[in-house]
Amino acid sequence: MNQLKSFVTKEFRHIFRDVRTMMILLVLPVVMVLLFGYVITTEVKDIRLAVVDLSHDELTQQVIDRFSQNHYFILTGSAASAAAGRAMLEHDQADMVVVFGENFAQEIVHSRQASVQLLVDGSEPNQAAARAAYAQQLLLSVAQELSATMGIEQQFQIAPVTHALFNPNLRSEFNFVPGNMGMILMLICAMMTSVSIVREKETGTMEVLLASPLPPLVIIIAKLVPYFVISFINLVTILVLCKYLLGLPFAGSLPAFMGISIIYLIVSLSLGLLISTLVRTQLAAMILSLLLIIPTIYFSGMTFPIESMPVMYQHVSACIPARWYVAAVRKLMIQGVEVRHVMRETAILATMAVVLVSVSLATFRKRL
Repeated sequence: MNQLKSFVTKEFRHIFRDVRTMMILLVLPVVMVLLFGYVITTEVKDIRLAVVDLSHDELTQQVIDRFSQNHYFILTGSAASAAAGRAMLEHDQADMVVVFGENFAQEIVHSRQASVQLLVDGSEPNQAAARAAYAQQLLLSVAQELSATMGIEQQFQIAPVTHALFNPNLRSEFNFVPGNMGMILMLICAMMTSVSIVREKETGTMEVLLASPLPPLVIIIAKLVPYFVISFINLVTILVLCKYLLGLPFAGSLPAFMGISIIYLIVSLSLGLLISTLVRTQLAAMILSLLLIIPTIYFSGMTFPIESMPVMYQHVSACIPARWYVAAVRKLMIQGVEVRHVMRETAILATMAVVLVSVSLATFRKRL
């Protein structure tokens, strides 16, 4: 019994001395519970709503007021026509546009039924369906309230006609392919780069390389270039599969897409270089690289809407490179916007690339 007690005590001491094991055993469960119970939600909130009111009557104003009072919607502005409302969706100024026809009030009064057009961004099909469902439910309740207020037997009917722009059939591939591209490129670049450099240090060949006449910077760049080329080949392969196997359109600028993808590859390679300075073994480098998948999936907008997260975690997601890459890829591939509409994402990724490259190279030289 004393022997068992001694071995148990030894194991406890071994675990307590290993900080990484303690993090996995005690901190990881807390993080996962908070992540899925508090941060991550499939509920769509803060829907930016734009209104196109061609009727300009009291009834449309009542409906607009109901939208503005509903906590799911944020009234962001109005447009003069359906085409202008569509432009607001393309420029990421709204998530949904409600279009009232010129004869909305007359149709309600005379035929007890009128239609309302709902324009939603179909590049994110799950969120588009949820936003349309919220709007349809609100329009139904408004029609019932109007009928009760006027005290008529035959109820009013407001029939919403939903149009999912950029993805009329709400195919899920339109949403997941850009996210998968960001995750795959991040995983390949960060993991393979970090493991490769750590392997050189672990086997002692890095010192041999550094003893050569070549400067350390040249050696590091030489280590990164093959993985950059392989990742670029993967990028082209994914594009070909999306176009000819999945049938996804490519509506935007291909040079712009390639340009922002190259910047994203540099960011991912820099992360791999930074990881290689933090660990000493290949296994640790692989584990730390794999952990990058978690924020890429949950904080990039690939699976869950960022707008529905608490404000603090929305700021956290701004530090995730995949968030900006996925947003830019959706705009270029699915929406087909002009290059100027992805300049914000491009500038943020370029800034991340400069910072990460500088920090990674400085840290690498310091560790050497």
